[in-house]
Amino acid sequence: MSLAIVPGSFDPMTLGHLDIVRKAAERYDEVVVAVMINASKKYLFDIETRVEIAKRTVSAYPNVRVIADRGMLIDLFDRLGADTVCKGWRNDRDYDYELHMAEWNLAHNPRFRTEMIRARGEFAALSSTEIRQMLSVGDTPEGLVHPDALPLILKKLNFGKREEHED
Repeated sequence: MSLAIVPGSFDPMTLGHLDIVRKAAERYDEVVVAVMINASKKYLFDIETRVEIAKRTVSAYPNVRVIADRGMLIDLFDRLGADTVCKGWRNDRDYDYELHMAEWNLAHNPRFRTEMIRARGEFAALSSTEIRQMLSVGDTPEGLVHPDALPLILKKLNFGKREEHED
């Protein structure tokens, strides 16, 4: 039985992320979406919310489960007995970064394997950063995040609940 990890901060998970998970789910018996913490990032959503968004996003895939992990990916790889880590990339900058990380992980864990999965078409320009920017100006990211996750995203940010102030 083969197991792949799809790691990320998923702040929030987008349809582009889902496309990578879908491709991994077609190739591996089990896929673990690992919602990770990067100490150098500031998050819009707490880890529990990011996990719930991810669960709602991947719910149609019976061989995919979502976990939260606060540790190092190389340690999670061994703890789960994974066969590979699937990393998505959209452009040359992403690819170079992910290749550097794959080399670092392999140097620190000789069993570590990374499969690079290219985002194509409509997902090639989609990022969580773009979603957070839209949300920051009050735009709703319909069509960019899973429809089952959208209500949770909006609820957590109190969209549509404007406080009335008396002048």
